[in-house]
Amino acid sequence: MNVYLQSLGCRLNQSEIEAITRQFAAAGHTVVSTPAQADVCIVNTCAVTAEAERKSRHRIRSLARANPEARIAVIGCYATLAPEQAGHLPGVAWIVPNTDKGRVAEIVAPYPPRRKGKGSGTGKGGPLLRTRAFVRVQDGCDNHCTYCIVRLLRGPARSRPLADVVAEVQALAEAGCQEAVLTGVNLGSYGRDLGLPGGLYALVKTLLTDTDLSRLRLSSLEPWDLDEDFFRLWESPRLCRQLHLPLQSGCDEILRRMGRRTTRREFARLVEAARAAIPDLAVTSDIIVGFPGEDEDAFRASYDFVAAMEFARLHVFPYSPRPGTAAACLPDQVPPEVRRARARAMRELGAEQASRFRQRFIGRAMEVLWEQRRRDGLWTGLTDNYLRVVTHAEDDLHDRLTATRLLTAQNGYLVGEVIR
Repeated sequence: MNVYLQSLGCRLNQSEIEAITRQFAAAGHTVVSTPAQADVCIVNTCAVTAEAERKSRHRIRSLARANPEARIAVIGCYATLAPEQAGHLPGVAWIVPNTDKGRVAEIVAPYPPRRKGKGSGTGKGGPLLRTRAFVRVQDGCDNHCTYCIVRLLRGPARSRPLADVVAEVQALAEAGCQEAVLTGVNLGSYGRDLGLPGGLYALVKTLLTDTDLSRLRLSSLEPWDLDEDFFRLWESPRLCRQLHLPLQSGCDEILRRMGRRTTRREFARLVEAARAAIPDLAVTSDIIVGFPGEDEDAFRASYDFVAAMEFARLHVFPYSPRPGTAAACLPDQVPPEVRRARARAMRELGAEQASRFRQRFIGRAMEVLWEQRRRDGLWTGLTDNYLRVVTHAEDDLHDRLTATRLLTAQNGYLVGEVIR
């Protein structure tokens, strides 16, 4: 059977689709690179915002148009939130909620292909290895942020055994993968349900000690899950110098209404300690604008605090009411047009900060992990502190770590020259 797989939304979704890809390949199916080649299309969906739901529906319809003969399996958060709606979309044959997505290979496998034909893909030997692999170490969440539906869709926090994670990361390293990104709904809670002393600190320390991976990166971490001792992990140069710390608002009153377990002062103190301990650290963040009760003064307070933090990258979301969340019932809902205007202003601020962060590294030599050649012929890759770099090279740079001189900044990335 030919299978096409795609993921929308968070890095956790990406890690899941990579694991599912390996399951299909191990079962002898062919993983193909386009939906037109597929007997079955599988899309791991997102529902964190109304826009994410819309994108999930759009992608399902696009798959049906690209291959009307293929059966589509809708899995993940949108399938969990709105199974009946998803089931009425064209081409959809299976709705697989989060509780069953680990079984999707066995759920769809009994069904024979609708058509005969050959597709080109990775073959039965397994999927093509990504330069950067996403490794799910944890799922679910015990926090109670009032705007968030993910806790309702994914359930309580639960961690994978440490030995299983170590084995997967080492297998990736032996297969040639250069970088693994640890992912989870609430990554900072890793190990609590297992009674693991040190939790995430112990996991990262063990991976750096017991695997041969060149680079290890952490995905999003709630600020209240960290302390200053955590930053000692960056004594290892293999741990990527990026911390994604979701702020969500720079106004203390809005943070309280959101159910966020931090304040502006605590957040700023944590970032200051991280930057002092980790030179050239990229601190990236998320911001929600237009949350219920955010008047002009509250937005200005949030904007000014973000301006003072000088993030390396900022993801901005206009507040989106989610069914079943406490925030959806709060008074003082902000009109949609005001949310959009505030999002534009905050995104412009984030773009300015990202530009200033890139400018700091012009003239420097840094290691870049090259991922792929773009259509324009330029290779694109990432530094360990999450700077996007492009270069012209005749050689095959895929999955190579090279010292690279960063020459100029343009169009949201840095132009580099590989040092021979």
